[in-house]
Amino acid sequence: MTETPLLLDGTATARVIRAEVEARVRHLKEVYGVTPGLAAVLAGDNPASVTYVRMKRRACEKAGITSTAREFGSDATQEQILEAVHELNADRGVHGVLVQHPLPKGLDESEVLAAVDPNKDVDGIGRGSLGDLVKGEAVFVACTPAGMVELLDRYRLPIEGKHAVVIGRSVILGKPMALLLLNRNATVTICHSKTHNLAEITRQADILVAAVGRAEMVTGDMLKPGAVVLDAGYNRVPGRDQDVGDCDYESCSRVASAITPVPGGVGPMTIAVLLANTVTAAERRVGFGKPGAG
Repeated sequence: MTETPLLLDGTATARVIRAEVEARVRHLKEVYGVTPGLAAVLAGDNPASVTYVRMKRRACEKAGITSTAREFGSDATQEQILEAVHELNADRGVHGVLVQHPLPKGLDESEVLAAVDPNKDVDGIGRGSLGDLVKGEAVFVACTPAGMVELLDRYRLPIEGKHAVVIGRSVILGKPMALLLLNRNATVTICHSKTHNLAEITRQADILVAAVGRAEMVTGDMLKPGAVVLDAGYNRVPGRDQDVGDCDYESCSRVASAITPVPGGVGPMTIAVLLANTVTAAERRVGFGKPGAG
């Protein structure tokens, strides 16, 4: 394609979602006297994790959501982390519990995530949430995949009947994204590091999701003309002033009909969905709202 593709603006879309979240928060406060609360569990000194938790706390404050964090050093024990999760599960002022990953080496992250109350699993990556997603019944879905599907919906890009190719198979991104698309009646192919003839497969995609964590791995010659491209990558490249996605934006934008930029595409949607999920958890607590809304 030679014309300019539709830019899937995650920053603008997230702004709209956050305004919707603020309205829902006001309703909960005015009608039910409830202030939604999100609590994060952070262990270690991973700079990215510290930054993410800070961003989430700021976003919560702007939306009127109470935000707290249980912070531990790199020497935290499994028992300390689990105790914190159990305390937050029991705290009625906390509606969402977020375990910031990755946890330090030596800790069993799977056990910690499994300990989060499914009714508070606003990050959507606990065993119960993932199991419900397989059944097509998930209330809370991993925030980045949910944000990508939300982008498609907000821009009225069809999913049903399309061939979607997902590059990446992590439990927080690739796998839940594939299941979300499958639940919306797309035909889904999952590719990964062991896939042979990757370009041959990606050229069949009506919707291409790049979620592998390799800078500019996907190039325009790997796309079907008119494909919708969702780039979940965020990669630091030495010598480059700006982080880049898993797709080479310049070449892909010459072929795609719609594409997410990096930055400003998928990233802002992740936190917006987390806020929406937290409010949904609070609404479910008081018996208001549709299960799964947001």
